[in-house]
Amino acid sequence: MATPISTVMSPARYVQGKDAITRVGEFVAPIGKRPLIVADDVVWGIVEAAVTESFRTADLRIERVGFGRFATPEAVDALVEEIRSTDADVIVGLGGGSAIDAAKASGHLAGIRWASVPTAASTDAPTSALAVIYSEAGEFIEYRFFPHNPDLVLIDTKLVANAPVQFLIAGIGDALATWVEARAAKRANADTMAGGLQTETGVALAELSWKLLHENALQAIEAVKAKVVTPALEKVVEANTLLSGLGFESGGLAAAHAIHNGLTAAPQAHGLAHGQKVNIGTIAQLVLEGAPAEEIEDFVVFTTKVGLPNTLTEIGLTVDDTTELRAVAEAATVEGETIHNMPFPVTPELVVDALIAIEGIARSIRAEHGLPEPVLYQHH
Repeated sequence: MATPISTVMSPARYVQGKDAITRVGEFVAPIGKRPLIVADDVVWGIVEAAVTESFRTADLRIERVGFGRFATPEAVDALVEEIRSTDADVIVGLGGGSAIDAAKASGHLAGIRWASVPTAASTDAPTSALAVIYSEAGEFIEYRFFPHNPDLVLIDTKLVANAPVQFLIAGIGDALATWVEARAAKRANADTMAGGLQTETGVALAELSWKLLHENALQAIEAVKAKVVTPALEKVVEANTLLSGLGFESGGLAAAHAIHNGLTAAPQAHGLAHGQKVNIGTIAQLVLEGAPAEEIEDFVVFTTKVGLPNTLTEIGLTVDDTTELRAVAEAATVEGETIHNMPFPVTPELVVDALIAIEGIARSIRAEHGLPEPVLYQHH
């Protein structure tokens, strides 16, 4: 048996700020001279002028390839071909989590370096040394792990302020899970995504992410609605992107993300953002671990104000959808899933019970605090 180690992983450089995109060339140039940009048409339409100008100034070529919706095995393989045919030495994932994950996965397979340039603070994917691979239909297939993190993560807070507010809200949902999961993994003494035990650093960063979100999320959401960059928004972007990224990877995942992965199997929940489904996983994890009533109450009140789902109704399910809930629970508890980092054994039955329980718990807390009743989500 190998000697247990603790480890922390992080990107080589993290850059954040208003108009940071106008300096992307300056930070990509030391990594590679022949970049290949992966960005869908919508994202490229927004950043093309700034990126082109910045790359020209840094004496870098402009070579872009489009991207579909999900990081599928086929999309990754197609990018590997593109890297080879364009002789790229660095791949730049520009846009959402899937484009970034596909860039990482293909960069790894092609043996070149990679950079993440998220255009919204919607997930903690950009900083990590792993990619989440989905089917064409958006069902979770696998995690792919890489030996290192991106060489660069660059996020422009002005782009975040101009992106739809639901992206920031989804990112808050993804990031809120970080501390709840790291804390459970700590109790279980579980290995993390970084391939060893937790460091105090990883756990502290996860907790800092939680703290910054509770202090700044509501103000940051208002800033994005007004399309302005404020200190509260800067803090939330850092919490969503850097701290949550480092925190989940070096702090450990547990039930919340496993339940998210299970929810991708429920057709009713298709079309919801990653962070929205993760939030259901977090509330279910709190119920599963028997968290104090006050903690559950605070979580429901806070996430309702933020605009995140905390009931089955809001992800298109009901307590009577026993077949779907069973399928979700089975998928969340497969061998190798992060739910087994909980400090106690978790069975599909326990997950089904927790998912059913959140409906009544969240509804009663919301009613008690005069917060709106859940509205049924319908996937179009």
